[in-house]
Amino acid sequence: MEWLNIASVGFIVIFLGTLFLFGELLVKARGLFALLGVGMTATYFLHHLTGDTGFWVVILYLIGIVLIILDGKLFSDGTVALIGVILMVVGLAIPAPTLVYGILVGMAFILGALSSLFFIKVFTRRQMWSKLTFKDRLTSERGYNSINMEYKELVGKKGKTMNSLRPTGTVNIEGQPYSATSGGQWIEAEQEVEVTSVDGTRILVSRAVESKEE
Repeated sequence: MEWLNIASVGFIVIFLGTLFLFGELLVKARGLFALLGVGMTATYFLHHLTGDTGFWVVILYLIGIVLIILDGKLFSDGTVALIGVILMVVGLAIPAPTLVYGILVGMAFILGALSSLFFIKVFTRRQMWSKLTFKDRLTSERGYNSINMEYKELVGKKGKTMNSLRPTGTVNIEGQPYSATSGGQWIEAEQEVEVTSVDGTRILVSRAVESKEE
């Protein structure tokens, strides 16, 4: 396997090995991706491990994989997975015969891991990563995205109805049109209204105090 002494060949081997290994972690590939990934990575380690570089680098690499799996199953915040990625890169780079080879191997690992995300568009995604997706969805539903935060700032502001609210319609607030509802009230066009509450992107308005007195 003298061809593995060439840095560009090592780059390709680690890129493909990481691509398939991470692909197995992300999607349901029935073990095929795992077999390819482990086979290519094992070939790299078997060729480059010497007396000066012991089996501990392989253990370092395996610990990194375990941390990534634990992050997907238990934590789902990415912190533990990031530590795992760093350990895997270090485990791959240390056995490299030259500095340039080590840098290329590290780059191949990162590119392979990122490229594996394309498998999600083709294969069924593993449920171990669903908690992270669910957490992001809940965060959006609870109104912490930029659009809903902008709507929250409308509470207490005044504007004018652009058409009749029966009970829904459009209001102009600070020069911007917004879809709003008056609840059970019927408010004519060109009436001054005040935003009383916001629920997500649902704006509830009522007649302004001055309009009520008139």
